[in-house]
Amino acid sequence: MGSVTRRPPLITVAIACVLNILGDLLLVGGFGMGAAGAAVATVFAQAVSVAISYLMIRRRPLPFAFGASFIRPRWRDIGMTLRLGVPIALQDLLVNISFLAILAIVNSLGLSESAGVGVAEKVCGFIMLLPSAYMQAMAAFVSQNIGAGKPERARRALLCGVLTSFSAGVVMFYLTFFHGDLLAGIFSKDAPIVALAHEYLKAYAIDCLLTAFLFCFIGYFNGLGKTTFVMLQGIIGGIGVRLPLSFLFSRITPVSLFHIGMATPASTVLQIVLCGVYFTIVLAAERKAVGRGEYSLSEG
Repeated sequence: MGSVTRRPPLITVAIACVLNILGDLLLVGGFGMGAAGAAVATVFAQAVSVAISYLMIRRRPLPFAFGASFIRPRWRDIGMTLRLGVPIALQDLLVNISFLAILAIVNSLGLSESAGVGVAEKVCGFIMLLPSAYMQAMAAFVSQNIGAGKPERARRALLCGVLTSFSAGVVMFYLTFFHGDLLAGIFSKDAPIVALAHEYLKAYAIDCLLTAFLFCFIGYFNGLGKTTFVMLQGIIGGIGVRLPLSFLFSRITPVSLFHIGMATPASTVLQIVLCGVYFTIVLAAERKAVGRGEYSLSEG
């Protein structure tokens, strides 16, 4: 059953990625269709992936029962999904708005600065894939163990996640801080733009170390179902710290993209502190629950 549930998603996603890349090369590079070609390639790749998924499902039985009778609204489950999902969605929305506002601040500095940060953000998008993957994996693992009544195992996963993610973060810090110009050079050949992008990336390099803690904490709390706290700490960090600091640093002369970029690790530090405090609160609540006999902190 394990291979039935794990391999098809991997295969279909891999096929979609390959088709998307080939489609971009053909339509954008070959036919010069620009953004429209990229969109067509993406839609085509996803459509093929869906078709292959459907054929795989038809060829082998599902590892669970499913039929027309299952397709009906279950209001209790819908309500729980909204209760857990809306705070996460709202946090993502507001945090992205804060980053858009920072881009607007940088755009006001000049065309070169705007282009430099634009290139740096492309590199950052790649860098943040790793801590984001840890966050998603942590949420799934923690929720499964909490559901099984093994909170101690979930906490050990948090520790292991932080340690391994931090190890990878050290590597990303080194590459980004000392060789950010090489990474930025992948997206631009303009030396002044690459230099500005590297300056901005040096601040993000510090965040590579910090997100090892923050993203694992966020995944842990999401797995616990504490999504309201996740939303609040994200809003405090993004709207309350990152955005005003970026604006403040943009007004200090001489303007430095490194200083503006430092607003991001500054907000991450505050969010880690908030997560640490909340973690102690959650742990205390768990120990009280053990005292009441609601569940055991042991693996058994």
